[in-house]
Amino acid sequence: MTLTQYQKDFLTKLISIKSVGGEASEGAPYGREPREALDYFLNEAQKAGFKTGVVGDRAGFVEFGEGDRMLGIVCHVDVVPVGDGWNTDPFELTFKETDEYGTVMIGRGIIDDKGPAAASFLAMKELFDEGKTPDNYKVRLILGTDEERTASCIEYYTAHEQIPDFSITPDAEFPVIFSEKSIFRVCIKDTKLEGFTANGGSAPNMVPAQAECSIEGKEFKATGKPAHAARTDLGINAIELLARQLDDNGIDLNKYPLLKFIRDFNGEEFTGCKTPDESGILTSNIGILTVNENECSILIDFRVPISYDLDEVFQILSRKAEEYGLEAVAEEKLKGIYTDKNSPSVVKLTDIWSKHMSKISGFKEGYREIYTDAVSIGGGTYAKFISNTVAYGFQAPWQEDQCHKANEFAFVSDFLEWIKIIKDVIETFE
Repeated sequence: MTLTQYQKDFLTKLISIKSVGGEASEGAPYGREPREALDYFLNEAQKAGFKTGVVGDRAGFVEFGEGDRMLGIVCHVDVVPVGDGWNTDPFELTFKETDEYGTVMIGRGIIDDKGPAAASFLAMKELFDEGKTPDNYKVRLILGTDEERTASCIEYYTAHEQIPDFSITPDAEFPVIFSEKSIFRVCIKDTKLEGFTANGGSAPNMVPAQAECSIEGKEFKATGKPAHAARTDLGINAIELLARQLDDNGIDLNKYPLLKFIRDFNGEEFTGCKTPDESGILTSNIGILTVNENECSILIDFRVPISYDLDEVFQILSRKAEEYGLEAVAEEKLKGIYTDKNSPSVVKLTDIWSKHMSKISGFKEGYREIYTDAVSIGGGTYAKFISNTVAYGFQAPWQEDQCHKANEFAFVSDFLEWIKIIKDVIETFE
């Protein structure tokens, strides 16, 4: 299975745009590169014959079809920082052959979320070129430009544009995501600077791969393994490793409250979220460490089961921080979401996934029994910000999560199957 030249060229150019969020400028509230990625996408869609639009310089859309009702596909074209550990240029789409599953594509965003956005557009384009434009509803591909930081792009969209009657956001995994945990980010600060320097991590929603500290005339470095903060079990936290390394090498952490807090940190104990619910267990990630002459802090990303009250969680964490002489500051709260697993829309999406799952790389027949029903995740998607939306794909649940990792990749065969899945979603919308 191979890409057409148009598909390959579109993907290659989209991946090449270094659309990490940056400083605001005129016409580009989230930085020049995310806006560049949006403009490229919309220009290509317009040339292909689609209606396009820009919403407050923060989001855009690609649309076809006629009618009052609307099906939405909600994606984003911004990406997380590159991080460490890449074997290829992250912004050059690299094609490599594998023995088992054919050609693999490597590049930042091929999974999260440029690849899914491209597959969604290419599915719409195939239907358009085949003369299968819907005549009783519209299909709108909505493109955000700051999902990885604030998602305010989609908040702005929902305040100023039509909200689809139903949407999917292919920014997670299959099958259907019926629930997303709450996301809570807390900064733990020492208001008294501690007499050492340290740094680690680049984003709260990434397990940090590197951390370093200069203390008592010694230099320490720790190397972990990056992963998405919603799947901390797939990563190794370098900041936590660093604290243990200091402790093992005779640094008295009782003299340094923030480092002692990191060493002792236990998410369940420090927040009171000890019992999982239908949405899953608590996960926590010390994502950023900053200690310099101006600041001494860590930023922690929590993915909290939906039954827990975030205010109560914060109170417990604050009291724990006070025991160390530290201050807790709430940075961001996003309440989790829940959709009935038996709703007609969820059932239909599940049926479509069941039809296609055997074509996805790594599939085994036994997976039908364990990877068909709707699931809950700790990741945060646009479904939290735009109503009537569920996350749906594109990673298979048996595949290693690629989000926010070095050497992020997708198989060409999977990408082409994604296109077929989106075509089915569009053609079965009622």
